[in-house]
Amino acid sequence: MKIYWIKAQAPRRVLALVKHLGLKAECIEVDLMAGGLKTPEYAALNPNMKAPTLVDGDLVLWESAAIMAYLCIKTGSDMWPAHNPSEQVEVLRWLSWSDCHWGPAVAPFYFEHVVKSTFGIGPPDSALLKTSVTELVKFAKVLDGHLAQRTFAACEWLTIADFQLASMASYWRESAMPLEAFPNIVRWLDVLQRIPAWADPWPA
Repeated sequence: MKIYWIKAQAPRRVLALVKHLGLKAECIEVDLMAGGLKTPEYAALNPNMKAPTLVDGDLVLWESAAIMAYLCIKTGSDMWPAHNPSEQVEVLRWLSWSDCHWGPAVAPFYFEHVVKSTFGIGPPDSALLKTSVTELVKFAKVLDGHLAQRTFAACEWLTIADFQLASMASYWRESAMPLEAFPNIVRWLDVLQRIPAWADPWPA
């Protein structure tokens, strides 16, 4: 099994899961700066020319949530509850909410503070971030309320929904996300950070 990755948040959650489940996989870092995602060979695997991409025999799979579900099915992990439809729906609800609402709300803060700093493409756009606060707070209230009596986002145990939801939000301090007023989110992120594979997902 091969996993193509770059140092970004979608690959991070897949790599964290690989390490957490103890899977054996050849993790191949794509040279982003040299245009590795745009080569004909890579585009033949992933026409989006993004990462991650999983190759397992004849199967080629892209999109991190789909890859994570596949890895859980392969190992029998209930981080994707393949044998319980109602639990699957609960995990799917939070995967969808992350993609449609939470991810877009936290992304401006992550991009302006982390991505720009990593690639040396200028200082954070403070005016843009000021206009982004309302949307982040709106959805932080939803997640914080949901986590009030829960340790994890779905099914009362760690699932791939937690990895999906937490990827950019884990950098909330570095990204100056205004999450101090949401103690349940902060507690949840701190719990995840104590999971060794989540704290250090990158291949050696």
